[in-house]
Amino acid sequence: MEKGTILVVDDDKNICKLMDLYLKKTGYDTIMCHDGSSAIDLLQKTKVDLVLLDIMIPSINGWEVCKLLKMEKDIPVIMVSARDMVSDKVAGFDAGADDYIVKPFEPEELLARVKVRLKPHTQPQENKGNIITIHNLIIDMNQYQASIDGQGVELKPKEIQLLSFLAQNKNIVFTREQLLERIWDYSYLGDTRTVDVHIKCLREKLKNDSTGWEIKTIWGVGYKLEVK
Repeated sequence: MEKGTILVVDDDKNICKLMDLYLKKTGYDTIMCHDGSSAIDLLQKTKVDLVLLDIMIPSINGWEVCKLLKMEKDIPVIMVSARDMVSDKVAGFDAGADDYIVKPFEPEELLARVKVRLKPHTQPQENKGNIITIHNLIIDMNQYQASIDGQGVELKPKEIQLLSFLAQNKNIVFTREQLLERIWDYSYLGDTRTVDVHIKCLREKLKNDSTGWEIKTIWGVGYKLEVK
């Protein structure tokens, strides 16, 4: 039974063949292409449910493909790249990627991440109808907006979900594994850096000068939003 159509964009044809094998075995339909221009063309003409996107591809790189796609369509994008620096992941999430997996990867991890991204989206119950105010920070989950000192802060959906969850559970420490499960809806798969990247992005975007609250790292454990 077909579970959805996945576009794989990678200039390494051997990687494409492997992903095609894994995905089809699990019941997904697949489309392969090997450069950014072809990917954009396919996405304009063909209905796909998810994109697995390499970064270093010919003609238009993966970051730009992701930006162009997200301007037009709300399709999940998982970046699949050998680039493993935090700065690469931040660039991917800033481009609009929903997830990031580093090559080489285990097939089970790739399939687990695909499965999560193709689940029907349901907003976490604890976020519905909430407007949270903590000192100079306001989080409006009705509008998926945040502001500091009355100035709007542009956040990605996962960033604001993470911020809202920490704010609703202020002064409680959560491990990276717990945050993965609560915000990304999947269990620990061996890589918790997704959480670290999103926390880093939040800190950079919020640029909070208030002494009343901060997103605090608890070394060796995880994170909390500390309110004084």
